[in-house]
Amino acid sequence: MSISAPTSRARVLGTPGHRHDEILTPEALEFVGRLVDEFGDRRLHVLRERKRVASRLASGSPFDFSIATAGIRSDPSWQVAPPAPGLTDRRVEITGPPERGMAVNALNSGARVWMADFEDATSPTWDNVIDGQLNLLDAIERRIDSTTPQGKQYRLGEQVATIVVRPRGWHLTEEHLEFGGRPVPASLVDFGLYFFHCAQRQIDAGHGPYFYLPKLESRDEARLWNDIFVFAQDLLGIPRGTVRATVLIETITAAVAMEEILYELREHSSGLNAGRWDYLFSLIKTFGHRTDFLLPDRAKVTMTAPFMRAYTELLVRTCHKRGAHAIGGMAAQVPSKDAAAHQAALAKVRLDKEREAEDGFDGSWVAHPALVPVCREVFDGVLGTRPHQLERTRDDVEVTAAQLVSVRRTSAPPTPEGIRTNIAVALRYFDAWLRGQGAVAIDGLMEDAATAEIARVQIWQWLRHRAVERSTVLDLLEDELAALGAEYPWAAVDQVRALFERTTLAKELPDFFTTDAYARHLVQRTEGQS
Repeated sequence: MSISAPTSRARVLGTPGHRHDEILTPEALEFVGRLVDEFGDRRLHVLRERKRVASRLASGSPFDFSIATAGIRSDPSWQVAPPAPGLTDRRVEITGPPERGMAVNALNSGARVWMADFEDATSPTWDNVIDGQLNLLDAIERRIDSTTPQGKQYRLGEQVATIVVRPRGWHLTEEHLEFGGRPVPASLVDFGLYFFHCAQRQIDAGHGPYFYLPKLESRDEARLWNDIFVFAQDLLGIPRGTVRATVLIETITAAVAMEEILYELREHSSGLNAGRWDYLFSLIKTFGHRTDFLLPDRAKVTMTAPFMRAYTELLVRTCHKRGAHAIGGMAAQVPSKDAAAHQAALAKVRLDKEREAEDGFDGSWVAHPALVPVCREVFDGVLGTRPHQLERTRDDVEVTAAQLVSVRRTSAPPTPEGIRTNIAVALRYFDAWLRGQGAVAIDGLMEDAATAEIARVQIWQWLRHRAVERSTVLDLLEDELAALGAEYPWAAVDQVRALFERTTLAKELPDFFTTDAYARHLVQRTEGQS
């Protein structure tokens, strides 16, 4: 296949920015358009299927592993593709938005992998989306070095992390780009622009086009991504199997389809990741209508909870059974100027990573460069000179679907402190997100869209089951809005209040706050261009 002549069906509606024309070339837009033509309707189908499954589970249908795919799970003959160049050793991965300075810091951090996150850590303003693509292109070309007006220098070192890109989820659209008169799926924008400009460049540099896939809910969604990879590789003349994708298991329905997801992606798969925060968000969203799923304060739902242990141990066993990497969850702590607080944070990180390494994970995530040495030291202690521990097949692990949702021993009412903290985190994150910042340090933790989602759905669940009075939440809302306005005089307090009320206090829980906030606040169109 080859890219045809550019078509006028593509219209850029976002405000033009510095060097945007280097990314939004006619050929790149045509490539994205070809993806939309081929896969746009299938994306809508999987979104409809998500709603159907959610409705069934809400109506009391059994939650279990699929009988129809039992043959895939029982077949011992298949394995995923072997590790690709730059992805053999993944003992430390750092995540963050593809902002220029952060990109240099992440690439230089000593982590083996940098996940450039267009999803939970990026507020999808048009500038953030396209500037992020420019920063990735410049990083690969090693021309990302810069000096800020304040004199701070950012320079790439000789040894840098392998780049893995996380596009936005299937539920989001990019309203600043139309194809055939309709907004383009955000996933296809993020994937398509990066793949078109950087796939061959990454291959020439000795790596390849690598991706993290967010919020998948079924094997059909994994198959959709696999077909996109095949189509894109064929279209640009890149050998099939060059792409590698790690899937974040961050929805409860994906937890009972791990093997099927690996199977659908097997020629392009590089493993699974325990996306712990979105996983909790999904659990509450799916079963939050039930009183027996009333979870306590977020801080009290640790990875040692039985249902979370079942989830992570199943993930390791599934990955290693099929020759795939198992990557652990996020350490979200950020450095503190207070020495005691800093050491306490590092101690928490160390315990978390020790549990993961001992359980068989091949690597794990951190949110800040200061955490890289701790994570690396822990995994060095277990792995030694080995690049991974795929040989630990964890045959001792047997997990049922019932264990994945057995929250009884963790269930508890919220505390006053937990209620206030959730409201404060949601409001502060909403404010930052509306101002174009997707990763925010709040009270010693790096918060992103996933943690803000947990904060709001817990408030919704507690209100639904009268674990907290509505009047209490409204009083705390006013207190925390006043504190937000006092701390940040520029905060859009009225917009933040309205967003909280729509996404947290409504009778029916919206699936994501980002879809509402994006449509109302971040879409800024100018006169379109071909």
